[in-house]
Amino acid sequence: MDLGLTGKVAMITGGSKGIGLETSLHLAYEGAKVAIIARNEEGLQKAAAYITEKTGTEVLPIQADVTKEDDCKHAVVKTAEHFGRLDIVINNAGTANAKPFEQVETALWKEDLDLKLFGAIHCSRYALPYIKEVGGGSIVNITTSSAKTPPASGLPTNVSRAAGLALTKAMSKDLASDQIRVNTVCIGLIRSDQIEKMWKKVAPDKTWEEFSSDPGHGIPLGRIGNTEEAAKVITFLSSDAASYVTGTSVNIDGGKGAAI
Repeated sequence: MDLGLTGKVAMITGGSKGIGLETSLHLAYEGAKVAIIARNEEGLQKAAAYITEKTGTEVLPIQADVTKEDDCKHAVVKTAEHFGRLDIVINNAGTANAKPFEQVETALWKEDLDLKLFGAIHCSRYALPYIKEVGGGSIVNITTSSAKTPPASGLPTNVSRAAGLALTKAMSKDLASDQIRVNTVCIGLIRSDQIEKMWKKVAPDKTWEEFSSDPGHGIPLGRIGNTEEAAKVITFLSSDAASYVTGTSVNIDGGKGAAI
């Protein structure tokens, strides 16, 4: 199936590793030009070289901290000016801050909201004129399925991600007349640096396959997902193949989430 991504330009925050890197790779395979945004310059350069080596596509690495509004503006403007257009924004930057309510200090609340909520707000807002200029496009916000039904001791991350769900729905209604689609992908347990650290800490005697398929994870499909499985869904939602999909969320969690 032709996803209609050839010649499109995508900007991905948190694009140097994990789901962001894999999504950048898939977009490039489909013919899109990609700007990857992250804080670590060395990681950015390695990721850009890797994507180009695999796909032959030009990749623009931009060092920026999306908790800072000026950095968000810089990343958007640099992407649009370098490639001559901007069609897709994927707000993927994030970390997992999960603690009981009483243990979350004010500074951590602000840090988490600045990264996951305001980072998405600022990148999207500055991208709008460029996306409108090309007749529309797509914004995909990465959130979590646990934000729909937050468990205990999952703060502040699930509050920030729940705000991202509301942001997605509201934006989708406001921007539909400009043919800008806004959706969210709700991530569950996906193999990442953080999950691998957990594996090595709690079950160092188990292979990845044994750890991944442990029934204690409570995943109906019986295993932890991989970044490619998330990237394929994000790439689809970013593309013309999803031209009538907006204001919706897609869980990528193996069926673990309690809400659809």
